[in-house]
Amino acid sequence: MKIGTIDIGTNSMRLLIGEYKNGKIENRKKFVNTTRIGQGVDKEGYISKEAINRNIDALKEFAKLCSDEKCEYVYGMGTSALRDSKNGDEFVQLAKRETGISIDIISGEEESNLGFKGVLEGLEGNNDILVIDIGGGSTEFIIGDREGIKFAKSENVGALRMTEKFLKIDPIDDLEFNDMYMFIEHEIDKTLEYIKEKGIKNLVGIGGTITSLSAMNQELAIYSMEKIHNSKVCKKEIEKILQNLKKMTLSDKKTLKGLQPKRADIITAGVAILNIIMEKLELDEIIVSEYDNLEGLMCQKSKKMS
Repeated sequence: MKIGTIDIGTNSMRLLIGEYKNGKIENRKKFVNTTRIGQGVDKEGYISKEAINRNIDALKEFAKLCSDEKCEYVYGMGTSALRDSKNGDEFVQLAKRETGISIDIISGEEESNLGFKGVLEGLEGNNDILVIDIGGGSTEFIIGDREGIKFAKSENVGALRMTEKFLKIDPIDDLEFNDMYMFIEHEIDKTLEYIKEKGIKNLVGIGGTITSLSAMNQELAIYSMEKIHNSKVCKKEIEKILQNLKKMTLSDKKTLKGLQPKRADIITAGVAILNIIMEKLELDEIIVSEYDNLEGLMCQKSKKMS
C-alpha cells in the first residue's frame, strides 16, 4: 500500500512517500519545500496572503507527486504556525478545495507523539530516550521507550520564530544573540530541569535544524538520508559550528556545504536552541534521526487501516 504524508511546518512543507508492508515503511522518498507559512505569524497573528499562496502552490506540487507515484492515500498535518494563527482553518479549507487533501491541524502533544513514533521506526534498542524536534515555530521534547511516551512538552521556541523576534542584523549582532539566548534559556528552563532529573543518557534529534547540522558537520555536498540517519554530533562540534555561524554573513552561510540556502537565515537560532538544551542537560552527543513525524503519521494511519 503506497501512502503519502505531508507536514506543513512553520518553515517548510515536507512530503514522505512510502510503502507500508508487514509493519515497516519501505522505499521511502522525501521531498522538502521551504514555504515559510509561519512568516510573521508570531507578530501579526495571521498567515499572510503571500504565505497562503506559496503554500497552496507547494501543496499542489506535492499532490501531483503523490498522484504520479500512485499513492492510494494522502494525509496532511499542520503544526505550530497553523495552530497559532487566527486564520489556520481558512487555509485548511482552501487547501482542501484546491488540492483535495485534508489537513489536520494537530496539537503540540500530537506532534510529539507522531515524532516519537517515527523515531522508534528507525531506531534499535529499548532504553529510555529523549527525542527533541527543533522546528520553525516550536521545539518538542518527548521522553519514552518502546512501551510508550512518559513525558511530552511543546515549547514555543523555534528557529524561525526566534530569528524573527531577535536577529535583525547581518552578520549577527552579539547583543541581539545574547538577548535571544537568554530568552530561550528562560522559556525552556522548567522543562529542561524536569528532564534533567530523569537522568536520560540517550538524546535523539529530528527536524530540519538537526539534520542540517549533521549535514554541515559532515560537509555533505549532496544531502543523503543514509549518511544523516543515526549519525552523531558531539557538543564540541555543535559549539564550533555555532561560533562560526555567528560570525558569518547570510550570503556566506548560503554557500556552506550541507546547508540548504533557504535555511541559512534561521540556522543560527536553531543551533543555539540545541546548544542550550545539551548544555543544560549536560549531554555530550546527539543521535540524528531521519525518521520523524512523517513516518509517525504513516504508521499511525496504516495501523488504523489494517
